[in-house]
Amino acid sequence: MNLTEHFSMKELTQSQTAIKNGIPNIPKDPQVVANLTLLCEKVLEPLREGMKCPIRISSGYRSPELNKLIGGAKASQHNIGEAVDIDLDEKNAELFSYIVNNLDFDQIIWEFGDDKNPDWVHVSYKAAGNRKQLLKALKLNGKTSYQVMDASKFKAKKKASK
Repeated sequence: MNLTEHFSMKELTQSQTAIKNGIPNIPKDPQVVANLTLLCEKVLEPLREGMKCPIRISSGYRSPELNKLIGGAKASQHNIGEAVDIDLDEKNAELFSYIVNNLDFDQIIWEFGDDKNPDWVHVSYKAAGNRKQLLKALKLNGKTSYQVMDASKFKAKKKASK
């Protein structure tokens, strides 16, 4: 089942952990499917067009059982189809910057990595009330914590006119 032209339900629900543990990871709630479709329309399709490359989703929808097994946050937007994790390897910082400068989003997280490139990018989108919140995930004393990031650090630089 395609959600949009370039993104399928299979792509947004795939999980090796779910497969390995026999967990069905298909949303039953029509609102979750609607949220996934909106996420594809408002973030993933424009991102694919803007970045001029395929978008590799490392984690999309998570059923409650899968989310618990992987230690995800109880209130994770992955659980309701509003979030995806994307990994474009060495292009993750470019991906992060593109989203900040060009798309509406609820939350974007620079997931670990270093100051030059995150390991992956988490982005979420809600039908209403997007916060445009930028965070950086860090490990402190073995626990994940989040630091607020300044959006101006990622603002696209304007070319000087002659």
